[in-house]
Amino acid sequence: MIGPLATISVTPNPDTTQILTTQQFVAVGRDAGNNIVPMTPTWSLTNGGGSIDAAGLFTAAGTAGTFTNTVRATNGTIFGTATVVVTTGPLSSITVTPNPDTTQVLTTQQFVAVGRDAGNNILTITPVWSVTNGGGSIDAAGLFTAGNVAGTFTNTVRATSGAIFGSANVVVTPAPVTPPFVPLGAATSHGILAGTQVTCITNGLISADVGVSPGNTLTGFGPCVYTGVANLANGVAAQAQLDLTTAYNTLAGLACPPANAIVADLGGTTLPAGVYCSAIGINVTGPLTLNGGGDPDAVFVFQAGSSLTTAGDIVLINGAQSKNVYWQVGSSATLGTASQWKGNILALTSITLVDNATLIGRALARNGGISLGSNNTITLP
Repeated sequence: MIGPLATISVTPNPDTTQILTTQQFVAVGRDAGNNIVPMTPTWSLTNGGGSIDAAGLFTAAGTAGTFTNTVRATNGTIFGTATVVVTTGPLSSITVTPNPDTTQVLTTQQFVAVGRDAGNNILTITPVWSVTNGGGSIDAAGLFTAGNVAGTFTNTVRATSGAIFGSANVVVTPAPVTPPFVPLGAATSHGILAGTQVTCITNGLISADVGVSPGNTLTGFGPCVYTGVANLANGVAAQAQLDLTTAYNTLAGLACPPANAIVADLGGTTLPAGVYCSAIGINVTGPLTLNGGGDPDAVFVFQAGSSLTTAGDIVLINGAQSKNVYWQVGSSATLGTASQWKGNILALTSITLVDNATLIGRALARNGGISLGSNNTITLP
């Protein structure tokens, strides 16, 4: 004789199934004597892992994991459970990063491939790397080396595993044009070099030579002070002016990339090494940061078609040095009140330092004069 329902067993238990696939569960009821008791259980999931219908058909979700005692068959107050282990599915997609990648000609970039199943679970893969649309080459570990031709190479880096692959775009850019170090010749020792005259009001300190040629006027020293030699209309000053002219013309002749055209005030910006240009004047209000990129030989050239006017400071970071900064000015330069300036100013006409302006560099004027106000300092870089 069959007794009342005492237990329910659910099989298979445990069950292992892939994500997004199905498994039919069966529930068997028994009495205390282990006799089978006919029943119609209610199916439910108590610990996640997917879903189950009224007939016990389980559908795994897209997330892999172990879901303990999650499948439950209930009849009255009696129930039985089964554990489900949801495993990742077969490889469904490969993502290659970075995508897109921008790299310079003849430089390298490490690419990474991540495989996923249909549920977006990450799978371990060992892809085969290839380049399918030019732009460079790639090794077995995904290290891409750009070629020497700039361009956009669509879906060119490919990672393949079996029949599945992923790809990435590569933009190869030209190598940046690094402007040359420009020698100043006999002008190198001069903190000030003028064409007509040099004037200083008070408390000026020039920690370098002072030169004038073809003029010979030096006014205001003292109370202003220079620590080097005054070369006034002598052979040294004349040669310094010749070398200044050569350097000025070299700077003016350097190619300026269209992307480096100056169209606004430079204050508050950060610039890498390169040639920057304005057909008119250059204005700097606030700090201008020059980033050497870790290269102590990084050169910065600024070409002003007319004037240079400042009401700010130059900040040098990551190895940038004052001696490698050049300001080629087509007319006159004015360092505004309390400007803390850096670099070599090569002006066609004149240079003015307003009160409390400082310069780590050189003030070199070809044809006109140089005027200092009060409390100016010029220190060779």
